[in-house]
Amino acid sequence: MAMQKRQNSSLVYSTDAGKMCPGCGRPVAACACAGKQRAPQGDGIVRISRQTKGRKGKGVSCVTGVPLPPEALEALAKQLKQRCGAGGTVKDGVIEIQGDHRDALALALKELGYTVKLAGG
Repeated sequence: MAMQKRQNSSLVYSTDAGKMCPGCGRPVAACACAGKQRAPQGDGIVRISRQTKGRKGKGVSCVTGVPLPPEALEALAKQLKQRCGAGGTVKDGVIEIQGDHRDALALALKELGYTVKLAGG
């Protein structure tokens, strides 16, 4: 029985070029689709929640729904971390600030002109 080629398969790594881009199929260094990253589309409401799951009981304030491209999201995260005096990161379009800073984050984001809702308990 002959092996059939899958329709959705693509090259992931080449010994000549290294890691390949899954979007355009070119080497990552010469990727054509890297500059085309757009801001995520949402309902225009920024939601702030507090999570402890998977963090050994430590609380994290999560900011989701910010309609910004990845570079601007990093800059906003830095500004919010400085405002709260806490550490944090950006993961998959979600800004995570260490500690329960929901009220301070809501105030800071309202000052920047976003519609903000506190989500969760």
